[in-house]
Amino acid sequence: MTLIQPPMMVNGGKHPARTMRMMIRDLSRGSQGVTEYNDLKVTQQTTPGTGVQVGDGSGVVRGASWGQGSYTQYNVGTALVNIAPTAAQGRTDMVVLRVLDPEYEGSLDPTKDDIGFFYVVSNVSSTAAQPPAGMTAIPLARITLPPNCATVTNAMITDLRTIANPRRTRKLQTSFPGATLNRLVYQDNQWHTWPAAARWNIDVPPWAVTAKIVTTIAGLRLDSADVFAHMQQVFGTTQGQDTVIDDDQGANTRRNTVVIADSLTIPAAMRGTTQVLYLQTYMSKAETGNLGVDGGTSLITDAEFEEGVI
Repeated sequence: MTLIQPPMMVNGGKHPARTMRMMIRDLSRGSQGVTEYNDLKVTQQTTPGTGVQVGDGSGVVRGASWGQGSYTQYNVGTALVNIAPTAAQGRTDMVVLRVLDPEYEGSLDPTKDDIGFFYVVSNVSSTAAQPPAGMTAIPLARITLPPNCATVTNAMITDLRTIANPRRTRKLQTSFPGATLNRLVYQDNQWHTWPAAARWNIDVPPWAVTAKIVTTIAGLRLDSADVFAHMQQVFGTTQGQDTVIDDDQGANTRRNTVVIADSLTIPAAMRGTTQVLYLQTYMSKAETGNLGVDGGTSLITDAEFEEGVI
């Protein structure tokens, strides 16, 4: 194997097309898929009929052969894709964005033919999630057709899109209760919004589909007796999982570190908004110890949002 010459970008050099494709591959870190969360989504036609429609968007398609590089393709408007009707037997098809580059396969002429197009791989496995091996294509949707069916509805469509390089954003925030001791002394089998200092305004990206949120209380004070309590994060209207504080150290004053962590699905109504993240604590009647935060307590929250298809 020899180096492909000249390297990008050399003034006066003549660059083969695959040099640009390899640059696309490098810049996309070898990944393939749609570009953003709502790109190239497959849905039923406006009036359900014998096919589907593919929406606006773009994607990166990695070549099936090594050294082929990657292709970029974008769709403006709505593309209609025909799906053949079924007879007595049902069938599963897959809609893909395919590239048929005559340098590697086929005999299309790029000067007059479409070498990038939406393509239906017919009669795939009912669980297929990738195009057949050796095909330069990215999967968009799987269509499960019952017998004697000529009309495709959204209920028959399974989204197979992945994002080539999903966006992530992460923000670390801190809070400090102050020098005055703030105690939660109730033993009432109820939830309380506490500690009050554990409260942050979090900006949710418009493309966020999932979030990982971790809140740490360092130097949580326990006193008077054994403590049994639950803590959970609340993000907007979404409640996280309970973390149990089960302490059997008696009446002495001591300090613990508590970590509350959740993986959350972000509902559409929360995207592109600012939401409040806070903690709530449930004090059990089973024990009579108290919780407290003061100048020896630090509160840290770490929120990471990740893009996904919708």
